Amino acid sequence: MGWVSGTAVFFMIWWTLIFCVLPWGNRMQDIPEGGQAGSAPINPRIKEKFIATTIVSVIVWVIIYALIESNLISFHEMAKELVKMDEAVTQNLK
Repeated sequence: MGWVSGTAVFFMIWWTLIFCVLPWGNRMQDIPEGGQAGSAPINPRIKEKFIATTIVSVIVWVIIYALIESNLISFHEMAKELVKMDEAVTQNLK
């Protein structure tokens, strides 16, 4: 995996995980202040959530990188099989 694709994979992992981590531990205000949504959290702790997301993303990315580099799961072979299946379906439609 090159650095561009590695960065893209990391960003996709991070972006997916941030939406999983954002709701953790949020409490709403009993009486919201003027101009605030009633669902606005008291203390969102965004910095801690970004750090946790980054740490978990690095772990997941390392696992994916190891799978790709070890060829334990061959994504190239999977892609070739998908192309063959697509060509077979296209031939059947003609």
